[in-house]
Amino acid sequence: MGGVPDYLSIGDFSRATHMTVKTLRHYHQVGLLEPAEVDPHTGYRRYTVGQIPAAQVIRRFRDLGMPLEEIRGVLSAPDLGTRNERITAHLSRLEEELGRAQWALTSLRDLLAPPSPESEPARIELRSAPAVPAAAITGTVAAAESAAWLQGALGELHATLAARNVPVGGPAGGIYADEVFTRHRGQVTIFIPCAGPVAPMGRVAPALIPAAELAVIEHSGPPADVDRAYGTLAAYVTRHALAVDGPIREYYLVGQHDTPDTSRWHTEIGWPVFRTSS
Repeated sequence: MGGVPDYLSIGDFSRATHMTVKTLRHYHQVGLLEPAEVDPHTGYRRYTVGQIPAAQVIRRFRDLGMPLEEIRGVLSAPDLGTRNERITAHLSRLEEELGRAQWALTSLRDLLAPPSPESEPARIELRSAPAVPAAAITGTVAAAESAAWLQGALGELHATLAARNVPVGGPAGGIYADEVFTRHRGQVTIFIPCAGPVAPMGRVAPALIPAAELAVIEHSGPPADVDRAYGTLAAYVTRHALAVDGPIREYYLVGQHDTPDTSRWHTEIGWPVFRTSS
């Protein structure tokens, strides 16, 4: 003969689990943690002692920022392996977010710290970039998608040139319309200079990258920190050169095609200018 379950009122269950009554009602409404019994006349919710561990698990996952739908997926997993996979996926996302937060904190501290006497000024040079034939991919890209779009385009360009046995004629680059920065959505052309003609294939098309006069600065490290190089370059152009309308250029001297280690990446940023001296 089974024993009578130990019921707790919603208030007692709230104290036992450190969840507010409002939270428990919400979890009931969304089907995440339903009471063991609801009085049909009064609507009072009652829980059992056996539900306390599930509530504690839910609270721990919420403290880790796991969405309710994912918690429901963990609790309803058909087996231990599936449950662990779902938990691990969320923990991996947390680690990525923590890494981004740590980077942002370090970058902010660097920005707020006074420059050290031994720090070297950024090296900026004026350069004439000649017109070059290239294989290129052009598209209208949102700023939030630009990093993934860029790497995808570069991978497709490299694969196309390798399949056609077309020699690469220089570092890959990108041409960014002003709208990419001012509206966070605009035209982007990613290109790789090449010595031979390239027939259209997929998104890849032949292009002639026009000549340009540029003020150039090199950025070393991950793309997320490139705004500091842009700011330094803009300040230099404002003080020392005549800026002109035209798209920004980037040249990817070392990138994902060369190494997955973003700390070793090197990117040149070119700001269009009108040169008045050699």
